[in-house]
Amino acid sequence: MHVVVATDGSPQSLAAAHHLTSFADPHKITGISVVAVLRPLASVAFADEISDAEQRGAGQWTGSFTEAAQRAVDAVAAVFDGWGPRVDTQIRSGSPAAEIIEAAQERDAGLVVVAAGGRGISDAILIGSTAQRVQHYAPCPVLVVRPAPRTRRTERRDA
Repeated sequence: MHVVVATDGSPQSLAAAHHLTSFADPHKITGISVVAVLRPLASVAFADEISDAEQRGAGQWTGSFTEAAQRAVDAVAAVFDGWGPRVDTQIRSGSPAAEIIEAAQERDAGLVVVAAGGRGISDAILIGSTAQRVQHYAPCPVLVVRPAPRTRRTERRDA
């Protein structure tokens, strides 16, 4: 079975890759494609929050959107180093959901792994919209990995 693992450069997408390794049998997976999608005419950079700070320029934007996406797919692909299956990386351009679905179709994937949420202000409005579209239209099962719940800070009030 081939698995497509999508990344948007967020820590949640890195956690989704780790989650796959926590339960899947690497001997039953024939290959993994780590996919990042650049939106054409994007007004903001690809958010690479997961590669090493030294590679990113210590938190400052450097290089092209494509370079940031490549660093992100490389960081996710590194999760699978020594785990078993062959891993390839892809940078695609277009609608993230449509491109993830197309990658799954091209590879005849048996599973797609995506993270839900985690993209700044759009989170409040479109939480998990890419994951939701992939879940509804993918040609195979989809594992949607939710972010870990945030712990609420309780304020101590003096009486």
